[in-house]
Amino acid sequence: MTSRPLLLANAHLVDPSTGREGRGAVLIRDGVIEDVAWGENPAAPAGAQVIDGRGLHLAPGLVDMRAFVGEPGAEHRETLKSASEAAAAGGVTTIVSMPDTNPIVDDPAIVDFLLRRARDTSRVNIHPAAAITRRLEGREMTELGLLQEAGAVAFTDGAHAIASAGVMRRALTYARDLGALLMPHLAEASLVGGGVMNEGELASRLGLAGIPREAETVMLERDLRLVRLTGARYHAAMVSCADSVDIIRHAKADGLPVTCGVSVNNLALNENDVGHYRTFCKLSPPLRHEDDRQAVIEALAEGVIDVVVSDHNPQDVETKRLPFAEAADGAIGLETLLSASLRLVQDGRLALPALLRALSSRPAEILGLSAGRLARGAPADLILLDPDEPYLLDKRDLRSRSKNSPFDEARLAGRVRRTIVAGRIVHDLDEAAPARAA
Repeated sequence: MTSRPLLLANAHLVDPSTGREGRGAVLIRDGVIEDVAWGENPAAPAGAQVIDGRGLHLAPGLVDMRAFVGEPGAEHRETLKSASEAAAAGGVTTIVSMPDTNPIVDDPAIVDFLLRRARDTSRVNIHPAAAITRRLEGREMTELGLLQEAGAVAFTDGAHAIASAGVMRRALTYARDLGALLMPHLAEASLVGGGVMNEGELASRLGLAGIPREAETVMLERDLRLVRLTGARYHAAMVSCADSVDIIRHAKADGLPVTCGVSVNNLALNENDVGHYRTFCKLSPPLRHEDDRQAVIEALAEGVIDVVVSDHNPQDVETKRLPFAEAADGAIGLETLLSASLRLVQDGRLALPALLRALSSRPAEILGLSAGRLARGAPADLILLDPDEPYLLDKRDLRSRSKNSPFDEARLAGRVRRTIVAGRIVHDLDEAAPARAA
């Protein structure tokens, strides 16, 4: 089916795949980018819809490699539809959904269900990640090949770490032969123990059990030795501390096929944000010391850390309105991923093209997707962004079914005015309910 052409004119273009930026226009036809006009504004084709992007930045939509979606099994927390609405509002045009559902995504039929359900209800692209082990128990491998054929874009046990080195070695060996990507969570269970926040002086003063950095680094060191043994592609889902950064840096210097991500929460917040037992800041990995936050920011700027993820994990009031030690881990993040990340640009720590590379083109490259580019023939998954527009985040304005945002009542800057997926406008801030002014 052909569609009406769409011309996005007079915008400031940002192509994170090349680092190029400047004035120009983009012409969209039939769901793909037909032309990118740098330094000019061509005449609109006959019958085209024209959007004036004056004063706005035009960039590829974000690709979020780690988002938990309740459907199937926990639709009271989130559905594919509500997650996609939240994503569109935040400029996320592609989501990789985690397998921690009920039933678990460890069977090709569940992958097929998610793809069909997303096709019917989602405003954005949703690619399921399948489980590495059956029932996420860390003992028996899933059928990686069949899951990949069904449409799984990567493999992870979600918030569950794989304790057995033997199972991880087998999974890496099979993944190597299939050309598949493993992206495990890093949390050594016996070191995490009953810990609920970063181990240190603050945890002691709050009377809370701490989680040492070694719970992350021990697993990372083990996995990278197995990567060296097998030669498989490996993506550390989230690193959170300076020691992990050093480990990844050395692995890359040695030529290992390794990439890694960081949660926007660990870039923008530190352990002090736990404050007076704020359960919206109870996360896995936990918010770390400010020295660790600075280390991951520097690693992102250096390119040691490849991608930034939302780690979107909706929780309802029954699991968050509890004493801190008893509350569930997790925070929503699809709608605030870009705004919270833009703090790094506003602070002069990162250039906008470099940030957008970590949010769009680099995750697309790692996943083997064609997204994240301003180029002819690329998918017309785009955002029109005002990177300086301030606003006050009010959880009542959030599209997600759950409201557990660690940025609730925070002053943020950077609003997505429009989100376009396959050439279709899926979010228009001017038509949405007005946000509260900063």
